[in-house]
Amino acid sequence: MIDTGAAIVGTGLMGRVHAEALARIGVPVVGVVGSSSDRAAASGLGAYYCSFEEMLDDPRVRSVHICSPNHLHHAQAMAAMRAGRHVVCEKPLALNPAHAHELIAAATDFGVVNAVCFVSRFYPLCRQAAQNVSSGSLGSLRLVTGSYFQDWLSKDTDTNWRLDSQLGGPLRTVGDIGSHWLDLAGFITGQRVESVMADLTTALPERSDTEDMAGILLRFDGGARGVLTLSQVSPGRKNHLAVELSGSDASLRWDSESPEQLWIGHRDEPNQLRLRDTGDYPAGHIQGYPDAFKAFFRAVYDAIDADEPPDQPDYPTFADGFEQVLLAEAIAESARLETWVSVQR
Repeated sequence: MIDTGAAIVGTGLMGRVHAEALARIGVPVVGVVGSSSDRAAASGLGAYYCSFEEMLDDPRVRSVHICSPNHLHHAQAMAAMRAGRHVVCEKPLALNPAHAHELIAAATDFGVVNAVCFVSRFYPLCRQAAQNVSSGSLGSLRLVTGSYFQDWLSKDTDTNWRLDSQLGGPLRTVGDIGSHWLDLAGFITGQRVESVMADLTTALPERSDTEDMAGILLRFDGGARGVLTLSQVSPGRKNHLAVELSGSDASLRWDSESPEQLWIGHRDEPNQLRLRDTGDYPAGHIQGYPDAFKAFFRAVYDAIDADEPPDQPDYPTFADGFEQVLLAEAIAESARLETWVSVQR
């Protein structure tokens, strides 16, 4: 296989985000695949293929970025790996645990680099927060709270393919934005969620098959407790992810709309507001969402350049995608039964 570049499957927002980030780290996009050749041609992303199969037949394609609707992820990732391509997949990895587990097994069998796009981990201050926790500066972790609010579906006239559970999956708000929060919370705390108590609500009756809002209680395996609130119907909140940790010695808080600031709270001394002082640009030169993708892809392509997955990846893999599928299953079951449900691993 010629060592050339990436192909992108999907020409919507995430396809464009991936194309921009790849260009910024010097990885060529040799072609894109859309839901139709007309759509791919109109995307403005460059050369295009008339079908997914035509893309896999191109020997220049070294890696495949899957940015298509959720229900296609499993089959497309499996086909790409069978063809010997490394795979970067948008979340969710799959719509059920069986398919997600199958993808992990295939990635191991084929020896390909595999990644899932939980990019919040790559904000410099999120990595700093994880270091604070692991160093013990917060003391014993007691409470993890937070939210992820958006408003893009707050009107009854708002529509998108994600509203169709056959395309987006049975959990919309939890799967679409809740998975990002849960992955970030796990990354920062170093703890896994062991059980959940969930309440899912649809604000607009015509969306009866997927939830608009969620309230979730969490129990972590390290002893911490958590509370998470999610909404895609909160006017004025464009993309507000916030996470706060309370430890025995200190607290910290980070949110995606102020990504250059990490609040650190103390009992007996003044609170602190730490500004980013690491990253690609000097402090005061804001690094945001596109930069997180750039950092994520840089880590993934270091592995691709080595032509094999590392023993301990420093980026989210299919295993992390599987974790979120398992959490979603437990959350859905808890909401249905109205009781605590353990995460089955």
